[in-house]
Amino acid sequence: MIKEYLENFDLDVRKSGDARFMDQKCTPDVVCIIADCIINLRESEPNKEFTVQDIWDSQYFIKNVKAIFNKPSATNPTTKSEYDKFIQQPLRLLAYAHVLHIEKKGNRNFYKISNLSVLEYISLKDKNAYNFLYQYFVKVLSDSGLIKFFETYKTKCEQKNLTQTDFEDLQNRFIKFIIGNTAINGEVEIRRIYPKILNVFACENNLPGSVKGRMSTSQFYYTDLMYNRKNWRDLSKDKTISRQEALNISEQTIVQGTEFNAYLVQKAMNQIRKMYTESEVKDYWSNGEATQIHHIFSKSKFPQLAHYLENLIKLTATQHYTKAHPSNKTDSTNSDYQLVCLLAKADNIERSLEKNELYYRKESFIYCINTGLSKTLNLDLNFRQIKTELAHIYNDN
Repeated sequence: MIKEYLENFDLDVRKSGDARFMDQKCTPDVVCIIADCIINLRESEPNKEFTVQDIWDSQYFIKNVKAIFNKPSATNPTTKSEYDKFIQQPLRLLAYAHVLHIEKKGNRNFYKISNLSVLEYISLKDKNAYNFLYQYFVKVLSDSGLIKFFETYKTKCEQKNLTQTDFEDLQNRFIKFIIGNTAINGEVEIRRIYPKILNVFACENNLPGSVKGRMSTSQFYYTDLMYNRKNWRDLSKDKTISRQEALNISEQTIVQGTEFNAYLVQKAMNQIRKMYTESEVKDYWSNGEATQIHHIFSKSKFPQLAHYLENLIKLTATQHYTKAHPSNKTDSTNSDYQLVCLLAKADNIERSLEKNELYYRKESFIYCINTGLSKTLNLDLNFRQIKTELAHIYNDN
């Protein structure tokens, strides 16, 4: 979907002359939170302009950036330069990708949302922002005539003859390209930008990336792309699954009881509230206002699933407190109604994917099932097969 969207535009840097198609702060986690702040800022007025200052002044930004990145408060005047880059650079990237519209008035940039669905997709989780950045970088590099050099780097790695010289050659080509086609005329700044592009390309293709100006000794990992990386949350992955499986399935590392965890869960619950006006389960108890967001696999027992849209379902109060949690005991779950919720969620996810919406992943739904029920359903199952497997699992219990 992102790839098809980007095909509508010519992103050739040789034509635009715009060096700000990418910048140092544009890591997946930063791009994700800035997209989320835009959604929050303009939720009731999606067509209204905004500036960097509007985001900076919003309580949503002040609260969540401090919680997620463990930064000083955005209200601290000594942080102005850092926060300006932190907000401005992702905005410029999103504008170059036509997700936002940019217009300069005087010495300030004014932005408007151009594509709400793509912006929402990016805002939901780091993994979505990563997927967007990879497709975006490939499009920019392809349109600009640079992708062949990155592909050569990839081929040499696959042939097991990639060297530090090859790494330096690719970097030097990129530096010469930017100096020759944009207003940037110094290597220092480009050397800060280049790793952010190479490392996303390297991560997706299992290649060495850039670490402190040199080629990494091993393939580049998804968690190392992040702005804060290991200094702000535990990024260790399950050692029983491969790196590629972790990249395909895991969407955000959860550390229970942290502000970051609470932010992710609340963001996911708010998204489900926006997506459905009625209960997702159409049964005898679905009459009335759907006000409840229910964790199909409970947040207390499965904190790693608490932020997955695929594990959240909108219900009426009666469905939630009488059926899903019998006798209003939220620490217990009715297994029969859990199956009802899973089957209803399967149908809703399938319908959403058929519309080419960007909210859900079938693989993530299966991951939730496998984790919550200690099963090993194949990721290749279609939705009819998933529902059949679920019926068998609950009938056997």
